[in-house]
Amino acid sequence: MLTRRIHYYSGITIALFVSLHLANHAVSLMGIEKHIEVMTQLRKVYRNIFAEILLLSAASAQIFSGIQLCRSRFKIAKGFYEKLQLWSGLYLAIFFVIHLSAVMVGRFILKLDTNFYFGAAGLNQFPFNLFFIPYYSLAIFSFFAHIASVHYRKMKERNRDARKQSRLIIIVGFVTVSILMYGLTNGFNGVAIPSKYGILIGK
Repeated sequence: MLTRRIHYYSGITIALFVSLHLANHAVSLMGIEKHIEVMTQLRKVYRNIFAEILLLSAASAQIFSGIQLCRSRFKIAKGFYEKLQLWSGLYLAIFFVIHLSAVMVGRFILKLDTNFYFGAAGLNQFPFNLFFIPYYSLAIFSFFAHIASVHYRKMKERNRDARKQSRLIIIVGFVTVSILMYGLTNGFNGVAIPSKYGILIGK
């Protein structure tokens, strides 16, 4: 029960940040400069010692509690949404470890501004985009899939439309993935990455 509570409340904290992060990425539809402008404003909220400790603590709690819950429920999970919750959660745990590590290396070792170009470098350079587009797309979709499965599990006994609502959340996830990939790749036409970010793609 304690593990579930830790997972639930750390999940809410992470979901709030991820929602802001995805909204920021959606601004890329209005151009790179606008994306960076919005990120600069949002960083006033989350890029300070207190917010970063909270977010890193929440991410760590989410990963470790999620792995524990996954191990205890993996063999007994039944139905589409129960299994979706486990698999999407597992992918998100792996993604968080890799992504957060990459951001920390970028900031403190490579001394890069982890802005639009940091995230978009791999998405806009062949052949790296063959990996990074599916990698990021699946992470975004897993975020929505996890929310959809949790919603279904909590609401299925009280709301007969729970399955339809969860399906709608998944559809929103697909649409969001498409919008963000379109924006982060300049309409799939590619983005010119500044030379200082070339180290991320072997240049």
